[in-house]
This record gives sequence, structure tokens and C-alpha cells, in this order.
Amino acid sequence: MNSSTLIGIGVALAMLAAAIFGSAPSAVAFINLPGLGIVLGGTIAALFIGYPISEIRRIPQLLRTVFRNERVDSQRDIDELVTLAHSWAGADVHNVERELQKVSNPFLRTGVQLIIDNTPEEQIVELLQWRIARMRAREQAEAQMFRTMASFAPAFGMLATLIGLVNLMTVLGSQGMDVIGKQMGIALIATFYGILLANLICKPIAIKLERRTEQRLVLMNMVLQGISMMCERRGPAMVRETLNSFMQHVEDEIREQPASRGGKGTRGGSAARATPSVSAAATAPRAEAATTSGARRASSPPPASAAAAFDAALRNRASSRS
Repeated sequence: MNSSTLIGIGVALAMLAAAIFGSAPSAVAFINLPGLGIVLGGTIAALFIGYPISEIRRIPQLLRTVFRNERVDSQRDIDELVTLAHSWAGADVHNVERELQKVSNPFLRTGVQLIIDNTPEEQIVELLQWRIARMRAREQAEAQMFRTMASFAPAFGMLATLIGLVNLMTVLGSQGMDVIGKQMGIALIATFYGILLANLICKPIAIKLERRTEQRLVLMNMVLQGISMMCERRGPAMVRETLNSFMQHVEDEIREQPASRGGKGTRGGSAARATPSVSAAATAPRAEAATTSGARRASSPPPASAAAAFDAALRNRASSRS
């Protein structure tokens, strides 16, 4: 089971229980079966109208995906790629075919099989990129289906509220305030159902599916890079280091690695140490230019001021008169 999904469900239930039992005089006030029926029934009806039945049938499987703890095992694919690259670099086609039977990733298996069939590298990359684009489009459409449900639910909650307000108008002049208040509560609770269904169920599921797609795309692009290196008959050490660097680069972009205390072993420390050297190199030409200009100003004689020139002219005129 996915731990984050279970934690989210637990926190949501605790929050709702605290809000309902802590604020309302009776928890029965939050039960409105007709309003709940309008919200759920209207959302499902709009979903069937807007989407084909083949896509709607995938909803139970997608819900199981959200609750299942599905981990992306990139290291296993890297090890399999390195083993295949070692055999392919040694021109041992039979060993490549034997190792290919042990590969569990169908995307990787397809790429290596195309290499064995002597397919040109451009055609292999084009085919694998097309499969990546198709997978992205399909899974984004599945996530968009839940976002569409999230937009339908509040609208049908408002519809149920309008129906409740119409019923309220019918008893406004003939019933007492207790009946009017009860009808008002029943009318407004349907909007609560719609907002709750949209923001606590549908949108989080869509976000979870989108994050899963992003992780799968990273893995498929890594495999594509390995297949391209196999086509060039790169060595296994080069393949391993490149793919590990590829995945590490993605990890660093997702979350920043903290710098080590000793200032060694992490990219953050090396980058932090590299930054002052770059700035010093950038400022060195400016400092040298400033020093050179200062030396030039010191070697050149200072210009005579206007007052000194005026006094010299007065003294020359007085001596000539005398």
C-alpha cells in the first residue's frame, strides 16, 4: 500500500470527524442522501457523456494504482543495460539474446531487439520516442479524466443546493423557523459534498497519476539513452556512468542535496567552492584594468590649476611694470 495515500486518507477522516462532531450539535445534520445522490449521480452521468466507455472502465485500475506502492526500479534497468552493452560491445549476439530473455522491462526489450535486428539508430530512436509520447498522452488523458470529475462535482453540488432552495421557498410561508432552518441546511450541505468530492478525492488522484507519469517518463528516457549508447557500441563502464549520472541529475533537480560538513563528496560543496573561483576570475580583469589605469595616472604629471596660472600671470605683469 502507498503510505502517503494512507496518511492522506487518515488525516482527511480525522479532520472531517473533528469538524463535524466538534462544531455541529448533531452529526445527522451533515447527512443529505438526496444531495449526495445528485452530486455523485450527476458527476458519473457527465463522465459517461464526455468519455468513451473504454476509458471509464480503467477507473478501478487507476484507483488501485493510487493505493499501490509502485516503485520505479531504475537500478535494475541500468544493470541490465550494462550487461547487454558488455555483450554487444564484444559482438556476442547469442549472449545478448540470452540476456534479453531475462529483461522484464518491455520498453528496454524492444529497443535491444531492434539493435539485434540491425535496425538503424535513427529509426530505433524515432520508434522509442513515439512510444514515449504515446504513453505520456495516454496517462495524461487518464489524469485529466479525474480533473474533469473535479470540475463536475461542485457544479452538481450547486444544482442540488438550488433544488433545496426551491423546496425551501415552498414551505417559507406555511412552516415555522425550525422547518425552514432544516431545509436551508439540507440545501447547503449538497455544495459541501461537491467541494469535498472535487478537492479531497478527484484532484489528489489526478496529481498522484501525473507524478507517476513523470517518474515513468524519466525512466523511459534513461533507457532510450542507454539504447542509443548500445547502438554506438560504447563500453559497459561508460554506459553505467552515463546512466547513473543521468538519474543522479534528475534526483538533484527533484530535491537539492545538502552540502557535507567536511566540504567533500557532494556536488553542492564542489559547486559552492567553484562559485568564488568563477567570480574571482570574472573580477580579475577589472581589478587589473583599475590597477593599470591608476599607474598611468600616477606616472603622468598633474595638470596645473586655473588659480595657479592666474597668479603667475599677475606676477609677470607686475615685474614688467617695475
